[in-house]
Amino acid sequence: MSPRVRFAPSPTGALHIGGARTAIYNWAFARATEGTFVLRIDDTDAERSTPENTAQILRSMRWLGIDWDEGPEVGGPHEPYFQTQRAGRYAAALERMKASGTAYPCFCSAAELEAKREIARAGEGPTGYDRTCRGIDPSVAAARIAAGEPHVWRLAVPEDRGDIVVDDIVRGETVFPASAMDDFVLVRSDGTPTYNFATVVDDADMEITHVIRGDDHLSNTPRQILVFEALGHAVPRFAHLSMIWGADGKKLSKRHGATSVEAFREEGYLPEAILNYVALLGWSLDGETTIISRETLAREFSLDRISKNPAIFDFEKLEWMNGVYIRDLSPAGLAEKMIPWLVEAGLTTTADYEARPAWYESLVPLIAERAKRLTDIAPALAFLFTDGVTLDPASADKALGSDAARDSLAAAADALAGLGSWDHDTIESTLRELAVTLGVKPKVLFQAVRVAVTGSVVSPPLFESLALLGKEASVARMRAALHA
Repeated sequence: MSPRVRFAPSPTGALHIGGARTAIYNWAFARATEGTFVLRIDDTDAERSTPENTAQILRSMRWLGIDWDEGPEVGGPHEPYFQTQRAGRYAAALERMKASGTAYPCFCSAAELEAKREIARAGEGPTGYDRTCRGIDPSVAAARIAAGEPHVWRLAVPEDRGDIVVDDIVRGETVFPASAMDDFVLVRSDGTPTYNFATVVDDADMEITHVIRGDDHLSNTPRQILVFEALGHAVPRFAHLSMIWGADGKKLSKRHGATSVEAFREEGYLPEAILNYVALLGWSLDGETTIISRETLAREFSLDRISKNPAIFDFEKLEWMNGVYIRDLSPAGLAEKMIPWLVEAGLTTTADYEARPAWYESLVPLIAERAKRLTDIAPALAFLFTDGVTLDPASADKALGSDAARDSLAAAADALAGLGSWDHDTIESTLRELAVTLGVKPKVLFQAVRVAVTGSVVSPPLFESLALLGKEASVARMRAALHA
């Protein structure tokens, strides 16, 4: 059968960038192999799982351009795709295991289990569950259950089971001694399934052929293999992904910066850049190509190019890549993306953009080459949407602190005020000729004009900015700066 993979996030918070990478790899593998990508919500943590978190996960995935073939909002032949709605499936699987003798009830209390652990910690007994209840006569066990005695259900690990070998696609062969596997709990005393039981039942029901996930789950894999075997299902191939580290070599966390997809979105990153960058955290197309489109990823992705070494998250490289994607947008495309940010900053309205889209597109050249994030745009263009500007003290001191600079600014205001034509080329030639006439370096004159008009020495291209601002406003600001 063609590959079937799944991404099964727990809706206990925002979609972390590590989870996003897992989703991207599963999606890309499915697309590249013409397989099926299943989205399943593991929402069994009743205290922390919320509909809001589920909605946020779906929203983040759609924003990244990750679509799924089966799952929430899509449906499919293996519904439902929420674990809280699959209790009947887990109960049925447990009944099959009871019938086959691969699961048995355990009546040991929490206090008894803790006492056993204390003995184990003292080095005087087995490190796992000692199988006290495994030998109870089935009729006796049934009577105790009928009497209402609390119990859990444990996996009866075959005593003759050899070592459990995980032939991991990424990490290679890993061997787990079967002797280290205790009879772990499948179903708790309240009837809820444990993770290692529920996820196997779901993967088996949904015919998952490849499990691609973080290597923090590697320790679960031998236990899950035992459950697959107990249920009589084929064991899927496993591919465990290395962790994502910050620059300090520690697991990526909030102390390094943004870590969730929504946080990156709020910080002005484009989904194409996030998808591209995250895909390269442990995988490469050819070891050289950096900019990879969604279509290329979906066509060329392969598991054999995933590195088993931890990936380092480089915020500067991501910012650079985001700038590349910003510059790759058409004027209309970037104008459309920057409008929400201008509206949020209180600089304009959606109605104004819809009334004169061409004017907004003319703003694109001012910021396209300099913006690394969409959050850079509103501050850079704010001077175009206000009646005046407040001069940055440091910029004013640097550009207008000398008599020569202020005299140059006064002369520039007079020269520009007399222009009959107001366009980029006329403004540039007028100011360059004025610098020669005044005997000052062009940079001195341009910086004085720039600070007077925009309020800062850091601004979009000067001549284009003046042309868009208009003659009246530009000259008025230059003269106002002389009296500031």
